[in-house]
Amino acid sequence: MKVALIGYGKMGKSIEEILNQQNDTVVLKIGSGNIDDLTKSNLQQADVAIEFTAPHLAVQHIQLCVEAGVPVVCGTTGWSGDLNTITKYCNAHNSKLVHAPNFSIGVNLFFEINKIVAAMFSSHPDYKLSITEIHHTEKKDAPSGTAIQLANIIMQSNPIFKSWVNNSSEINSEIPITSIREQGVPGTHSIEYDSAVDSISLTHV
Repeated sequence: MKVALIGYGKMGKSIEEILNQQNDTVVLKIGSGNIDDLTKSNLQQADVAIEFTAPHLAVQHIQLCVEAGVPVVCGTTGWSGDLNTITKYCNAHNSKLVHAPNFSIGVNLFFEINKIVAAMFSSHPDYKLSITEIHHTEKKDAPSGTAIQLANIIMQSNPIFKSWVNNSSEINSEIPITSIREQGVPGTHSIEYDSAVDSISLTHV
């Protein structure tokens, strides 16, 4: 398979290593030093594009891949506000997009666990919920896409919660998300349910 890597930082280089192990071919690498090479004609050399860049760039990169007729896998987070627009754009061009806040098997199992737990706590409103996410200092968005997805899952499973905020909150219908940036931390997500008598924590490291 011929692959275009849009984003050649830490994640892009890790993906390249895996592709090389699988005998796939990287036909295009786009980093901060050669952004002018990101053209439709260059993209059309690839069977698929993999996009890991920054929230403010992801949408235009996806649109360019769509215009080039190249399916795109996007792992960039922080652009979910444009998801409906991009979905309509892809549908209008009969194009293919795969996106996720996190591609880790463990994290996706963590999502499913929290779906079940959130539903269980819907009948116990005396427990105060909070989410904490910790990432390395190079993380470009806050809260993380994984934390936002966790909040969305909880809201779908527990009707008490209507929204999330990226700070502390005393409003019962809001899910407070705390974002911490520390050197060398790849990613930790914790869900805490606290009551006057005990606490329950779920953590993925």
